[in-house]
Amino acid sequence: MTRPPDPEAIDAPAPAHPRLGEALRYWLKLGCISFGGPAGQIALMHEELVRRRRWISERRFLHALNYCMVLPGPEAQQLATYIGWLLHGTVGGIAAGALFVLPSLALLIGLSWVYMAYGQLDWVAAVFWGVKPAVTALVAHAAWRIGQRTLRNAFLWGVAGLAFVGLAVLKLPFPAIVAGAALLGGGLGRWRPSLVQAGGGHGAQAGGEHRPTVIDDDSPLPPRARFRASRLALQALAAALLWGLPFGLLWAWQGAGGVYTQMAWFFTKAALLTFGGAYAVLPYVTQAAVGHFGWLSSGQVMDGLALGESTPGPLIMVVTFIAFVAGWQSEALQAGWAAVVGHDWAALAAGTVAALLVTWFTFLPSFVFILAGAPLVEATHQDLRITGPLTAITAAVVGVILNLALFFAVHVVWPHGLQAAPDLAALLLTLAAGLALIRFKRGVLEVVGACALLGLAWRLLVL
Repeated sequence: MTRPPDPEAIDAPAPAHPRLGEALRYWLKLGCISFGGPAGQIALMHEELVRRRRWISERRFLHALNYCMVLPGPEAQQLATYIGWLLHGTVGGIAAGALFVLPSLALLIGLSWVYMAYGQLDWVAAVFWGVKPAVTALVAHAAWRIGQRTLRNAFLWGVAGLAFVGLAVLKLPFPAIVAGAALLGGGLGRWRPSLVQAGGGHGAQAGGEHRPTVIDDDSPLPPRARFRASRLALQALAAALLWGLPFGLLWAWQGAGGVYTQMAWFFTKAALLTFGGAYAVLPYVTQAAVGHFGWLSSGQVMDGLALGESTPGPLIMVVTFIAFVAGWQSEALQAGWAAVVGHDWAALAAGTVAALLVTWFTFLPSFVFILAGAPLVEATHQDLRITGPLTAITAAVVGVILNLALFFAVHVVWPHGLQAAPDLAALLLTLAAGLALIRFKRGVLEVVGACALLGLAWRLLVL
């Protein structure tokens, strides 16, 4: 009797190409369990797709990851879209990227409703009081973690310092910080390329013996992966319609000053500036949503970040919470929806539509970059004219995130303003959360959960 081949053997044949239905089940499962931020999500995909299922080789996986890293947007979601595209074309890419996001979208809309409808209850307020110090520590930890990987020389340290000063002291807008860093990196990429050469990638490292995979190192590129100007033009036209039609409808409905119209335009811009992940763009979003538009408070942004950290999916999904809260609190939107669904459901309708619109305009560019731009951008991946500016932008991100941590810390420790006495309990909880993350390497869910329970105990049992 002949034994079936051992899938772990080096000479085992490549597995059969997965059917679309099998791939869809995996992408949905990934969307439901993708905790741990981009590093954890990428590790999940590597373990399942490279090691267990062998749908893609190590080298091809890392090649796809490196491409996604140089794009704005959530790299883990883009990586899922990329691999889905390689496996099953445009349909596979759209399905993989969408299923990575949809479970988180549904969960966050539900949690946002609970937050707005019941957040004034004493025990709910106590939980979120405890969560805010954890969020402050998480942001500071993100700056420390990215800085360790990014700031490899004095020039990059200087870029990070200038970005921090530009935001914290000079109050420069986030796009100006990104543009300045890109110019510095572009100049150094030409005159001193050693200062801005990209270091080693993150995620899985190559190693061990090679086993055949569905998409192997030497697998020929399918026709859809080869660059053609005509295909790019058609895809660009489709992308313009997918963005322009809903935006035009919003403009016709509400005008340029409508809340939904402003959200669509603002979050489109934000989606194009998310180099370095969600923590990099969050200061820009917070600055505009809190300071410029007045959609919600800084405390509410921190609560949303805590929910985003505690749910599956990309962290940039925090914009779903921000949009829901902004829509819920908008008197203009509530008045409009009250005539359609009644007063009792107006706030929920306003918030839900805002969340759906913002999610659409935030993630649409990510799909465009993968499905339309991959063949073109891959050809320039090792070009220092491209990687130099991106390396400098990543360094600036460290200063941007550190400024956000300072912003949150001031609002947590001095909730009633700097002229009032500090909240020493909040300060101690922030320091404890930071110690747990940095010194003891505890997970995000552990730290957020522990702080929530401590906040509940302190506010309800002590005060």
